[in-house]
Amino acid sequence: MNKGIWYALGAYITWGLFPIYWRLLANIPALQLLGHRIIWSFLLLFGIVLVARQVRVFRSSLNRRVVLIYSVAAVLIAINWLTYVWAVGAGFIVETSLGYFINPLLVVLLGVIFLRERLRPLQWLPIGLAAAGVLYLTFAYGSLPWVALTLAFSFGFYGLVKKTAPLGALHGLTLETGILIVPALVYLLFSEYTGAGAFMHSSALQDVMLVGAGLVTVVPLLMFASAARLIPLTLIGVLQYVNPTMQFLLGVLIYREPFDHRRLIGFIVVWVALILFGLEGYLAQRKLKVIPATN
Repeated sequence: MNKGIWYALGAYITWGLFPIYWRLLANIPALQLLGHRIIWSFLLLFGIVLVARQVRVFRSSLNRRVVLIYSVAAVLIAINWLTYVWAVGAGFIVETSLGYFINPLLVVLLGVIFLRERLRPLQWLPIGLAAAGVLYLTFAYGSLPWVALTLAFSFGFYGLVKKTAPLGALHGLTLETGILIVPALVYLLFSEYTGAGAFMHSSALQDVMLVGAGLVTVVPLLMFASAARLIPLTLIGVLQYVNPTMQFLLGVLIYREPFDHRRLIGFIVVWVALILFGLEGYLAQRKLKVIPATN
């Protein structure tokens, strides 16, 4: 199997388990969680750069254009992180899963529009069916699912930027978190000054988890960034359904969030579409293998 596919699966399975981690930190304000994610992620990433003796290479790759591109990526990922940790803590895990059901469709659309990636004719059928299922799920909520839409659009455009960005996964993520570290540090220091800071003011386990936010953030992002450079966005869009499925099941089965028969119908429609998409891809690959090579 393509190495990029393994990277993508590893990232999505890790993200699928994220609600468990962030729910344990639900007592901490979302902005503080965001600040800790940024700071510890940067320290971990920069440490890797130091150990790998790539500081000079990293610095030489920086210029105004590169910094601008990664500033856009940094803003997009910060919006995504903040929305997600707030939603999980507030009990909207099912709606976050809806956001990541919408996201792969958006990623496929971005790949077609901006990168001129092409879909085989039969691939449009399951994509249309999946879109119908997601629309049905959206209307089943009875109101605009702003959490889902924010997550879908922020991460969709983040994926597009990462696909066209010039740096490798490690250097790119180091630069992104480095761009965000100053405002994150200022906010956490302000929280500490006002007496609202959480770090070092509660249990040792909570402090360890806040520091560990860097590790659980960096590992799947590195895998995703690597996958985005190795496989088409259309394939990334399909594999990404692993993440929302796991989050959906956690929200419904573990955390007992509301879920009725209307949402079940939409969920089934989306999965039928995914099965059709996967079957079409499998048959297309088999067809390519049986076609004899010509000189």
